[in-house]
Amino acid sequence: MSFSSDVKEELSRIPIGEKHCMIAELSAIVRLAGGIDCDPAHPVIALHTENVAVARRFFSLLKDTFGIVPSVTATRHDYLKRSRYYTIRVTEESDSLRILKTIRIMDDLGRIDRECLVIHNPVLQRICCRRAFLRGAFLSAGSITDPEKNYHFEIVCNYREEAEQVREILSAFGLEGRIIGRKKYQVVYLKEGGMISDVLNIIGAHQSLMRFENIRIIKDVRNSVNRRVNCEAANISKTVSAARKQIEDIRYIRDTIGLDRLSDNLKSVALARLEDPDAPLKELGKMLEKPIGKSGVNHRLRKLSDIANNLRDKNTNE
Repeated sequence: MSFSSDVKEELSRIPIGEKHCMIAELSAIVRLAGGIDCDPAHPVIALHTENVAVARRFFSLLKDTFGIVPSVTATRHDYLKRSRYYTIRVTEESDSLRILKTIRIMDDLGRIDRECLVIHNPVLQRICCRRAFLRGAFLSAGSITDPEKNYHFEIVCNYREEAEQVREILSAFGLEGRIIGRKKYQVVYLKEGGMISDVLNIIGAHQSLMRFENIRIIKDVRNSVNRRVNCEAANISKTVSAARKQIEDIRYIRDTIGLDRLSDNLKSVALARLEDPDAPLKELGKMLEKPIGKSGVNHRLRKLSDIANNLRDKNTNE
């Protein structure tokens, strides 16, 4: 199973809570994944899903909240013989009307309203209900990428108003969701690992959260080690290149005017570098008859480099 499927499986087994929270969760599922026949004469609520965990949760919510036992059918795909397709359907007119009015998708006049925003929706006034709504939204229309690969959490909405509603609820928990159009859908997404951890905690996927955080920790440690190794490798490469350039400059001075023309301080550093081409500057300073620090060695080597460059310029002009 994918990481996303594991999260949904965990969410589907969360104990059914207070009735107001169950209504909020049902509201999200019906809004984002439920098909609604808008004919006022005979409205039908139906959920179509390939995920048995989502089908099981929808069935339980209908039964425990409204005492309704919906019809359940399972079919196989024509091409994907191993894959089942589940349909949960409420066909009784009175049951459908009661559900739609309770979850505030239908008003008292029998009109379907999919643009009911958070601030006007009595179903979502409590914090616990907003958590339940997000849980239902993820179950019905959400996905999360395996954190081993990258960090991406999303909920796919049919309408812009629904996407804005989901983003506003995320914002109430301090999460900055973004919306992007994808074909005919509006997708609310999070791409920061910390925010995805927060949303897993909010919707109650605590086991998945622990797994997600463990992977994050391992990845952060691995990335930190890789950065440190790369940094040290770059420093070593830089040090080796600098030492090679220093030796080239010293040899050029030796082969043109000779090292005896140098001052005693510069000559001692030049001879020490030729004697140990790989020595760090600090160790090079200790090798001198009168030891000096790293900055002193670096200063003398820069002077040797200037002398070598001046000699090269002079020979080129001649």
